[in-house]
Amino acid sequence: MQKRKLGKNGPEVSAVGLGCMGMSISYGEPNDEESIATIHRAIDLGVNLVVTSDAYGNGVNEQLIGKAIKGKRDKVLIATKFGNLALASRGDAGGGPALTGGHPDYVPQACEKSLKMLGVDVIDIYGLHRVDKSVPIEDTVGAMKKLVEQGKVRYLQICEAGAQTIRRAHKVHPMTAVETEYSLWSRDVEKEILPACRELGIGFMPYSPLGRGFLTATIKNLDALIAKDRRRDHPRFNPDNIAKNAQLLGPLEKIAAAKKCTPAQIALAWLLAQEGGLVPIPGTKRRAYLEQNCAAVDVQLTKDELDQLDKAFPPNVAAGTRYPEKQLAGLGI
Repeated sequence: MQKRKLGKNGPEVSAVGLGCMGMSISYGEPNDEESIATIHRAIDLGVNLVVTSDAYGNGVNEQLIGKAIKGKRDKVLIATKFGNLALASRGDAGGGPALTGGHPDYVPQACEKSLKMLGVDVIDIYGLHRVDKSVPIEDTVGAMKKLVEQGKVRYLQICEAGAQTIRRAHKVHPMTAVETEYSLWSRDVEKEILPACRELGIGFMPYSPLGRGFLTATIKNLDALIAKDRRRDHPRFNPDNIAKNAQLLGPLEKIAAAKKCTPAQIALAWLLAQEGGLVPIPGTKRRAYLEQNCAAVDVQLTKDELDQLDKAFPPNVAAGTRYPEKQLAGLGI
């Protein structure tokens, strides 16, 4: 597995990481045995970046990862997050007042819980999952900085934040990475966020680099999704929009066929070819898909192929927003 430095001052990580959310929630039924086998296979293949959040099943996913990495802790960098405001406000265990996700008093509480769930003494990369608009970002990051000083966290990251918020956060303590959705059909970050990261020397971890599975070219109508699949609630997957979006896939499939690989591998290779040494974190709970994703690092796209993909998937080409309206309103962008 190829390695990349995550930002100017961050750790060396595998060029492709492993997103773990779908192992526990959102995409079909969990299968812990296969998920753990997938994490073990990832480690065998040289993937050392494992990404989760306390919001994924309210700690269930962190517990799963903790179980999977027992005896293998020295081979993985764990990235977890806190403060997803999609969750209800919480009080501390002692019955204190409810705190919002970015409140500085909540930050150490969240960290302690994640350390316990993961079964580790230190979190390698700790991130703010969603910007809390009721709290100055300086206050939230100030509390996160204290965790670094206490040795409970090694590096900091921020997710789904706008360029100015990233700059303000970075002034309080260097951000090692920004984690935000980025793929061929979600290119919003190219205008301001990616340039800011490059200027500041911050790494970038694109989540949903396969467009929540759309760029695998296997989801062209709702029949491909089981009834419990959360993607059914996403505007881009409603019947009218998915029919329009499916029409975009032709060039991607054509290039994949010519190179004898999968559309997903082409989509990942496109991201890996972008300026700045991005580290995509495709999620999967199956070994077969993990192996395909890892093999994407060896797919070399020509300038002509990159140009074809840019033309086929220009910014804002997707039909439908990337999140439902309520979730979009909660983003820090």
